[in-house]
Amino acid sequence: MARFRRRTCIILLLFILFICSIMMALKTLRPDRAGFGDPFGLGLLPELQQRTVLLDSKQNLLNRAQGDTVTRVSNFHSIAVNTMKASMSSVRKLEEELSSPNYNFHIFYYTWYGNPQFDGKYIHWNHPLLPHWDPKIANNYPKGRHNPPEDIGANFYPELGSYSSKDPTVIEAHMKQMRAASTGVIVLSWYPPGMADENGEPTDDLVPVVLDYAHKYNLKVTFHIEPYKDRDDRSMYHNVKYIIDKYGSHPAFYRHKTSTGRLLPMFYVYDSYVTIPEIWANLLTVSGSQSIRNTPYDALFIALLVEERHKHDIHRSGFDGMYTYFATNGFSYGSSHHNWASLKAFCDSNNLMFIPSVGPGYIDTSIRPWNNHNTRNRVNGKYYETAFSAALLVRPEIISITSFNEWHEGTQIEKAIPKRTGQVVYLDYKPHKPNVYLELTQKWSEKYRKEQEQWLM
Repeated sequence: MARFRRRTCIILLLFILFICSIMMALKTLRPDRAGFGDPFGLGLLPELQQRTVLLDSKQNLLNRAQGDTVTRVSNFHSIAVNTMKASMSSVRKLEEELSSPNYNFHIFYYTWYGNPQFDGKYIHWNHPLLPHWDPKIANNYPKGRHNPPEDIGANFYPELGSYSSKDPTVIEAHMKQMRAASTGVIVLSWYPPGMADENGEPTDDLVPVVLDYAHKYNLKVTFHIEPYKDRDDRSMYHNVKYIIDKYGSHPAFYRHKTSTGRLLPMFYVYDSYVTIPEIWANLLTVSGSQSIRNTPYDALFIALLVEERHKHDIHRSGFDGMYTYFATNGFSYGSSHHNWASLKAFCDSNNLMFIPSVGPGYIDTSIRPWNNHNTRNRVNGKYYETAFSAALLVRPEIISITSFNEWHEGTQIEKAIPKRTGQVVYLDYKPHKPNVYLELTQKWSEKYRKEQEQWLM
């Protein structure tokens, strides 16, 4: 009996020593900053760690902003720089975990959103309901504006809520998402200083901060020049000169290497077809009266193709290529996948770039309630993958993605979450996770890289 008790005591002692050794090992894994009750283990998951840091930063900014809801842009840049310096070590870690950027994947990005904390009011989230042009049809649909934060001008709801594009933590979260998706070039929606769309406010002051955060994540930035009143050859010359003079020396400013070895800036020109070819030719041909060719401001200019006839106008205008923008297969000639092969052939024969635009779906009934017939269901990601497959078939040099965050038209790949309010039930990405479209983009970016190697052999 005594021998049995002695053996039991030895086993018990060994068991206690084993437990102690396990506890010591776990303690070495636990971060030094972790206090009692911290969610141990979450830091080992990059996505959760990213979101935890984001929420902590947002709460700190919220506490500082109490009593002064409007953040001035003059202070904004220095805040953003300080935030970046504080987190450079975490970026080095992310560099090892994230896919390398693909500079042939360009993604449309919008900085027109605002909220009371950073802007003194909601901007764009309170988008008006746009009336149909036919009064008889318009009378059958509701009127008014959306009322954020519960009721926003979108059919999906962002994981970041009704954010401000001025919020440094939001900009950083966006850069992380775009880098995680293995995109490489941000196509930034841009109006000249002091100008904006009819529902927004000027955003040119945000460009330096976007460039800084893009550089932090090894991304590049190019410009999507929006249509503004009286846009013509002269104003466009001044726009391009302004952008290159002010931002062209930034390391995140995008330059594309041409087949002749030149490194040139690139500008996407939205609604280019509104201006007649003769006006564009003044700017974009060597003999034009406002010619930008062979000057320090020469660049690659990419026109929007909507109708088939636009391809001839684009060529005559002196543009360097065309893109299709709309994420609605069948909506226009340019956005219809089955037309991309003939458009690519036309471009090849005329020394033009063809940049097809792919998107995850389309729904804008939150702002155009009468436009349900143009909705394109996401089919749990299948619509997006079909678009990528069609784009790869024509072997384009660049693929553009519509969009990262055009929430009004439901083309975003930014993270969205399920949300239900008393007024609205928002669409979501279920049964998939909020980052499913980032993952699909990353998947097709890798597929593009592998197939491009075969094209070039």
